[in-house]
Amino acid sequence: MTKNLNKITKKLSQKKGKLDSLHEKSRDARRLRRAGGREEKLARAAATTMKGRQTYVDRVVYFSDCIKDLETPPTSEDVVKLLQQYLDRLKPELKEQQDAHRKGRPPSKRQEVLTEKIAAEEKEYETGFWMPDLESEDNMKRLRNWNQEWSAMSNLKFVRLTKDGGKRPSLFPPKGLS
Repeated sequence: MTKNLNKITKKLSQKKGKLDSLHEKSRDARRLRRAGGREEKLARAAATTMKGRQTYVDRVVYFSDCIKDLETPPTSEDVVKLLQQYLDRLKPELKEQQDAHRKGRPPSKRQEVLTEKIAAEEKEYETGFWMPDLESEDNMKRLRNWNQEWSAMSNLKFVRLTKDGGKRPSLFPPKGLS
């Protein structure tokens, strides 16, 4: 049996002509519904995957933008400052949300999301924050030429920086504490 909705509709239209005249419970209508459901399921899975990857892409875009105008690789202290700026980027918006919050009311959905994001990033920083290796000249060139797509990130080198100053190489895509 074919697995693509387009193939099924093409095959049925060749067989029957217009697809508007199908009986609701016919075999052909069932094939169409099943193929449509399969397409929706695959689209939902792809969207979920892309949404999960987008946080990492946004992270690399941020660091890529930070080093665009640098000619030499930043030192370890500069990398830590950049990382701290990245971690603090959501705090002004959270402060704004908290100031707008009325006492006795539950926090807004956006405020909850920001709080969770900040907490998750701080926790990741404790164990090892996944980011591109900015101290390598070769990796800086690759980062400047990066086309901001997930698949092109495999050419970059990544590290995990910990709050206590540790740095260890990491893999792409990020898995656990690799």
